[in-house]
Amino acid sequence: MSSSTKRSRMAYDGVVVAAPITVPYQRFSSEPAHGWAGAALRALARETALGPRDLDGFSFSSFSAGPDTAVGLVQHLGLMPRWLDHVPTGGASGVMALRRAARAVQCGDAAIVACVAADTNQIDSFRHTLATFSRFSQDAVYPYGFGGPNATFALITQAYMHEHGVTRADFGRICLAQRANAGSNPLALQRSPLDLDTYLAARPIADPVHLFDCVMPCAGAEAFVVTTPEIAAARGWPAARIMTTIERHNAYPDDPVQRRGGWAMDVDELWAMAGIGPGDIDCLQAYDDYPVIVAMQLEDLGFCPPGTIARFLRETHFGIDGTLPLNTNGGQLSAGQAGAAGGYQNLTEGLRQILHCPLGAQVPGARRAAISGFGLVNYDRGVCPAAAVIEAL
Repeated sequence: MSSSTKRSRMAYDGVVVAAPITVPYQRFSSEPAHGWAGAALRALARETALGPRDLDGFSFSSFSAGPDTAVGLVQHLGLMPRWLDHVPTGGASGVMALRRAARAVQCGDAAIVACVAADTNQIDSFRHTLATFSRFSQDAVYPYGFGGPNATFALITQAYMHEHGVTRADFGRICLAQRANAGSNPLALQRSPLDLDTYLAARPIADPVHLFDCVMPCAGAEAFVVTTPEIAAARGWPAARIMTTIERHNAYPDDPVQRRGGWAMDVDELWAMAGIGPGDIDCLQAYDDYPVIVAMQLEDLGFCPPGTIARFLRETHFGIDGTLPLNTNGGQLSAGQAGAAGGYQNLTEGLRQILHCPLGAQVPGARRAAISGFGLVNYDRGVCPAAAVIEAL
C-alpha cells in the first residue's frame, strides 16, 4: 500500500491487558494440550474470579491440540464466547492475540477476552510436530535429510556471524544472562549457573549452534485477559495499557538467507505510535528460540544502531539489574519452550514485571516493557515477526 493510501492506525484507547498466567512447565506430560488449556483457565479463574460464562471472547494458540482449533476448545472448556479467534503463529502468537483481542474489545465485539496458549510434550511428539510442520520443508528439504529448526537456524546463525562479526562468545552473553535471570524464577526448568567456558565447550547440535543455544521443548500453558479499563478497575485487577504494536508476515522474501525480520520494516511506526524510543524501555522480553534471533531483534527494534550488534552484545548488561534487562524469567532458553505458549511467555513476563508481580526478581522501577515475537519457521526463515510496548496504568 502506498503512503498516500495508507490509513492512520487508531490508538489502543479503552483497552487494557491484565492477569498474566503461567501454568508451571513440565519436561514431558501425558496430558493433551486441551488439559493444559483447561489448567490455564482454572488458574485464570483463581486469579480473576471469572467463570466460563464471564468470558465473552476467547483466543487460542497451540501446536498440539489438533485436530481441534479454538472451535473445539470452546466446547471442551465449556465456554460460550461471542467472539472467537485462533492464532496459529507460534512464537508471534502472544503479541498477535493481544492485537486482535484489543481491537475486538475496542469495537465492542467482546468485553472480556481470555487469550490462552497451551501445548503438551509427549515422548516423540516434538519429532512428529517437526515432520508435519511445514509443507515447504516437506517438499523442499526433508527428502534430502535436512530438516528441523536446529539445521535452519544453523544456516541463519552462520550467515549472521559472518555478516556482523558476531562470535559464539557474543551469543553466549545472551545465554549466560538469561540463565542468571532464571536463577530467581522457581518455575524455570534450567536454573543451574552457566559460565562461558561451559557454554563454548558444549557439544555441537548443528554447527555453529551448540547445546545451550537450543531451547528445551516442554509442556505448559500461558494466558492473559484483554478488557476495558473500567472492568479491570471494578474487579480490582492491576492492568497495563497497550502503547503500540506491529506485525509483519514474509518480510524481505528476496533475502537469500534471513538476516533481518519484519521488525525492521515497521520499527519507525512502532516507536512513533508509542511516543517513546528504545531508551525509555525498562525491560525487553524478546522471543529467544536461538540467540541469533535475539540479536536480530535487538538491532531490528532499534536498541542498537545498524551494524553495531557485536559491540552492543559485548558492552550491554542483560541481567535483571542491568542496563537492558532481557528475558527476565530466563526466557525459553532457560525457562523452557512450551510450544505456542513460548510465544506468550514473553508477554506474560513483561506484564508481570511492569505490574510488579514477577515470577522471580523484579526489575527495579519497571513501568514499560517491550515484547517481541517471532514465529513459524519454514525451511529457510521465520515468517511472522511482531512486537508490542505496554505500560502499567
